[in-house]
Amino acid sequence: MIGWLLIAGTVQASAQSAPLLFQNQETKSDNLGPFKKWTGAVERMLAEKSQAQGACSDKQLNACNYARWMAFIETVRNKDKMAQLAAVNEYFNKTKYVEDMPNWNVEDYWATPLEFLQKAGDCEDYAIVKFMSLKMLGFDPNNLRIVAVQDLNLKVGHAILAVYLGDKIFILDNQIRDVIEDKKILHYQPVFSINETAWWRHKKV
Repeated sequence: MIGWLLIAGTVQASAQSAPLLFQNQETKSDNLGPFKKWTGAVERMLAEKSQAQGACSDKQLNACNYARWMAFIETVRNKDKMAQLAAVNEYFNKTKYVEDMPNWNVEDYWATPLEFLQKAGDCEDYAIVKFMSLKMLGFDPNNLRIVAVQDLNLKVGHAILAVYLGDKIFILDNQIRDVIEDKKILHYQPVFSINETAWWRHKKV
């Protein structure tokens, strides 16, 4: 389960040309410094890719997982964007949910896709592997955001993936089978969202 951060720093009002996530006000910052778990996962991904190019064998779990991941990507590459969203969400949601403490012996760990494929993971790990899969499929990474939300029903933190497509925002969630628009989900309050270039703080209007 995702841990919460109280983040200090300068933020600026976002341009409102894009739709507002869950109809919340947002402020943007380009300073990713406070998000070490996210930036660390991105850095590890770069190293893992070069290590996972070998032949798949029982002794090379990362190579096997990488090969299976790439094979899945190719099966959906020629589908339309909504079909790709649905396929990515369904494919990774089949992976079992494992909390960070028994999995990594820490309270909050952001796993790379290959770590997730090897050891499973929790909510932000589903969001990360979906983010990277859609990026591989040609989605603009600036239109993808991992979103930390408060689940108002369960009173816990959670993480999802938001995809900005045209004038709509679609949510990929390990707790929801179908890909649906953010405006149809009433029990999430976004706290912050992030991608590879910026992060946003959200506030209910």
